[in-house]
Amino acid sequence: MNSVVPAGARRRTDRHRLPVTAVQRLTEDAVAVTLGVPEALRDTFAHRPGEHVIVRHHRADGELRRSYSVCPPPGDPGALRLVIKRGSPDGFGAHALTALKAGDHLELTPPGGTFALPERTGGHHVLIAGGSGVTPLAAMAAGALRDDPDCRVSLVHSVPTAAEALLADELALLKDAFVDRFTLLHVLTREAGAALAGRIDAAGLARLLAALDARPGPGTTFALCGPAGLTDTVRTALTEAGAAPEEIRSELFTSGGVPAPVPVPGAPPTANATRITALYDGHRRVVTARPGEPTLLDALLRDHPDVPHACREGICGSCRAKVVTGEVVTGVQYALDGAQLAAGYTLTCRARPLGAEVTVDFDT
Repeated sequence: MNSVVPAGARRRTDRHRLPVTAVQRLTEDAVAVTLGVPEALRDTFAHRPGEHVIVRHHRADGELRRSYSVCPPPGDPGALRLVIKRGSPDGFGAHALTALKAGDHLELTPPGGTFALPERTGGHHVLIAGGSGVTPLAAMAAGALRDDPDCRVSLVHSVPTAAEALLADELALLKDAFVDRFTLLHVLTREAGAALAGRIDAAGLARLLAALDARPGPGTTFALCGPAGLTDTVRTALTEAGAAPEEIRSELFTSGGVPAPVPVPGAPPTANATRITALYDGHRRVVTARPGEPTLLDALLRDHPDVPHACREGICGSCRAKVVTGEVVTGVQYALDGAQLAAGYTLTCRARPLGAEVTVDFDT
């Protein structure tokens, strides 16, 4: 494993300009961007498989923030490389595909996030990806195979066509390097003649697990990454097949679109002002939420644009904070599990304050 700087040593709001050293076209709609990391920042950008960085892109109409998983190139687990896919026509993905070139610079935060395989020796890691969700899973597969000679890894990648399968060549090389321990299956949703075709539903998943000799239970862990429809379907099917909730880890990729509303049944925006105290990077910021403001993050961003956040869709988890005092109600979100919610964590982009005062701590 790469040595990773303790979380407390890397501030979530730090950002660094790194030079682009290469832009490689992967598919019609995706590129791999490799960045140079100066010696002085090697520890800052050390990362483990599954972590992501936030890219801040400045343009005339404001700032875009997008999170991308770190996916090192084969043979160099310490390199910083991002796989970027076109999303909206005017988003950062479109800029990366059409304008980004070697010699440019990108502004990034240090790696972070909680998506990772469990720390254990041996067992079977079953990774199921949809579309560009293969990016963190490819890094996790390579890391597990490299660092744990007793484990077995299976990766299932659901993608419309073979031409759209990101990192297919690299994964084939990984298969050659670990032929006895790594299994790779592509499920093509828009190629009817493919050996494995169609969307992954409960019945299809059962057949895939049988082919992989992957039985839910002790010794088998699952990691899912892709759109919500796929991850929800797979998680439900795995749970019904006997997989323990703690053995199923998942992450969604962002849509890159307009932030969705915060649906919280029975909890309209507060009609009264709320004093919000935010603790991050060792500092205390205080704002007063205006009546009708939808979320804690909306209120904080009025005066403090450096508050940790990225997707604003309840997906990336960058705005995670612990509720220290007061009470909030959290809308639909995909980054926190039941244990984190029970421990008092929320996503500020999905949370509405209840009552006169709320304090949230981003540093915990």
